[in-house]
Amino acid sequence: MSNKAVINTDQAPAAIGPYAQAIKAGNTVYMSGQIPLDPATMELVSDDFETQARQVFTNLKAVCEEAAGSLQDIVKLNLYLVDLDNFATVNKVMEEVFTKPYPARAAVGVKALPKGAQFEAEAVMVIGD
Repeated sequence: MSNKAVINTDQAPAAIGPYAQAIKAGNTVYMSGQIPLDPATMELVSDDFETQARQVFTNLKAVCEEAAGSLQDIVKLNLYLVDLDNFATVNKVMEEVFTKPYPARAAVGVKALPKGAQFEAEAVMVIGD
């Protein structure tokens, strides 16, 4: 018997490849990377970096909620930025969407992201006891 459950919501973009939005194993939820797609249109929300960053966290929030958690339950974030000069903007948005204690995180500069996105984030969340 598997202790693995697929998490899927139409409030976040559908997977654009052979992966799940998230997998729950026990009380840990492993979320796939979210890019700034509007879930209804599957198109980038804007060319503006801050708008993209906000959409990424909106998408992660939807996946968290589908798994019976919240952004505050995230313990680890991995951030991917096409331009590391946008790092201060990510910090600003994170201060608005998270409360202390903030999750652990890594930030990585990358050459490109799917669909021409400027930002992607993946997360690990722990829910319950």
